[in-house]
Amino acid sequence: MIQSLRGMNDILEENYERFDYFISTATRIAKNYGFHYIETPLLEETALFKRSVGESSDIVGKEMYQFTDKGNNDVCLRPEGTAGVVRAFVQNKLDKKGGIHRFYYHGSMFRYERPQKGRLRQFHQFGVESFGVESVHEDASMIMMVADILGALGIGYRLKLNSLGNQNCMPAYREKLIGFIESCGDALCEDCQRRKITNPIRVLDCKNDNCQTLYVNAPKLINHLCDECQNDFESLKSILDTNNIAYEIDTHLVRGLDYYSKTAFEFVSDAIGSQSAIAGGGRYDRLIEFLDGKPTPAVGFALGIERLLELIVMPETVRVGYYFGAMEDESLPLIIQTAQVIRKGNKAVVEYSAKKLQNHLKGADRVNARYCAVIGENERNSNTIWIKDLVLQKESIMALDILLKGE
Repeated sequence: MIQSLRGMNDILEENYERFDYFISTATRIAKNYGFHYIETPLLEETALFKRSVGESSDIVGKEMYQFTDKGNNDVCLRPEGTAGVVRAFVQNKLDKKGGIHRFYYHGSMFRYERPQKGRLRQFHQFGVESFGVESVHEDASMIMMVADILGALGIGYRLKLNSLGNQNCMPAYREKLIGFIESCGDALCEDCQRRKITNPIRVLDCKNDNCQTLYVNAPKLINHLCDECQNDFESLKSILDTNNIAYEIDTHLVRGLDYYSKTAFEFVSDAIGSQSAIAGGGRYDRLIEFLDGKPTPAVGFALGIERLLELIVMPETVRVGYYFGAMEDESLPLIIQTAQVIRKGNKAVVEYSAKKLQNHLKGADRVNARYCAVIGENERNSNTIWIKDLVLQKESIMALDILLKGE
């Protein structure tokens, strides 16, 4: 028997209902903030992610589904969503038009990593990206949008916050950090030794317990911010305080991607074990320029959908639509004809096998229909239909012509 690839799961039954509820909730809230939908290809040039996510990142170095296609192109399945949206932004010359552009997206991402609960090789993200707003108020808006989405889904969280500085303050801090890393000698893990050369700040994100013990004494970027970054960070905290968004400062929060600067944030849940991040994002003002676009301020976030599914508090189920059934084969054409009319404005599920009334009522329960509509010999001869409202528990006989007219 052929099975799905490891870490690539089907979405069925209850999980699909949760998945669909998440997408509709997040979409509604993103639209309320003035964002509109964008869709980018699953397959991109590998160079896109090397230049954006960074060759020093684990995503590019270890986790991408990368291959050469039949046209001898170096391509990969997208491991994250931001780079593709930025590529579309630049390719369509939106950076040259100026103004503010706000997008939301959702879809599959791919990373070849060890599958575990809530972390798959094919997974789904919901994300938003905002271009053209330099104000820290947009950073705060991103955070408040995530808080609104999680709140609407009934998911508790803790918000972690940090500033990664900019080109004015990062170089001096980088040198201080490299000096500290070198003072640790061989006590650091192999990944940290490599990152010391490729991207030193990433060592702070190391998951090795021994390394984290050593980094307690590492210099903190938040203590070396320039005036601009410090003022922005203080403003961000003030906005969140005013809007009752609780947060904690995490000086080791650097996010996993190379393109972040200034604001970095992460939402975590204590309900899903050690891999507790459920959403994260930040500002990436230089990424558009890295991808040959006009320098444009940008900020965004992404939520991992699979990580949230079990935490979602689903709304009370409401019966909707019709279940149509025939008690004899001769009545089936009338049932199908009536269902087609109903489908123009309502849900209609048809059972194609002739059954007894009790079995049809059970079928209506299975599809959570509000109305069970049945035609038998008597109804067919009198051109009527038997309908039971399963919410009010009321039965009635209706002239079939009324339903066929859509009345």
